[in-house]
Amino acid sequence: MSDQFDASAAGQNVADQLPGIIDAIALEHLPSRAPFFERLGTLPPAVVGDPRLLGELYLVYQAAMHATRAAVYFLPHLDSPAMRQRKLRIFIDDDGLPNGDTHHYQLTRAFQNIGAACPIGDEEFGEADELVGHLDARTAAFVRLAKTLYARSLGPWCIVETMSDNWLRALAKGLAVHFPNVVKEPYFADCFDQGVEERHAQEAIAVTQTVLARRPELLAVTVDDAKAMAEALDGVWVAMDEIVSAAIERHKLAQPAS
Repeated sequence: MSDQFDASAAGQNVADQLPGIIDAIALEHLPSRAPFFERLGTLPPAVVGDPRLLGELYLVYQAAMHATRAAVYFLPHLDSPAMRQRKLRIFIDDDGLPNGDTHHYQLTRAFQNIGAACPIGDEEFGEADELVGHLDARTAAFVRLAKTLYARSLGPWCIVETMSDNWLRALAKGLAVHFPNVVKEPYFADCFDQGVEERHAQEAIAVTQTVLARRPELLAVTVDDAKAMAEALDGVWVAMDEIVSAAIERHKLAQPAS
């Protein structure tokens, strides 16, 4: 009985460490500090109104988001009935919205409504191995890594959910400078009004703490995979910044010589 109690106490101690560790990783890789978001908000109207630019940004962002949404279905260590119920609620928030809507479709509409020429259709966002053929190297790496890491540990899920509200607000802010009504799009408005991303972050941490309390030996891989996912996500913002920089250069070259 004494050994059992000690093991349980050790597991709880490991679980208690998780929120602080995830918060530290999130702070180190805080998306809103990425140059892309500020550059987006300061783009000249002639550049940001380019349907090609908006479509390219959409493709990278939607691909990264799709990769994490799809990967959530393969989260490990959540096979008990109670855990499956909790995981199902996350699925419903993303893919079970009323009238057959999903966050994926909401995001597509948001970009189409500001004039994006979306390069591929919604249903072409499928298997990671097929999707990467449409992507730059950084975004492709993120998509592949999400598929691998989400199935290995709960760390990537924790870090992505923890940071998602931050990058959603940064993206909405940058776009709203040029397209004020974009913040009314359900993709943004529903998340902000209902605190969806914050709720997902709290649930991801709580679920993972439950697992770690029972299996404290999983802490190392949980943390390592969270760090790897955060670093890969940095690459997505770099890819989007490179798209913006290329659009600026195209605009300059298209200007008549003085």
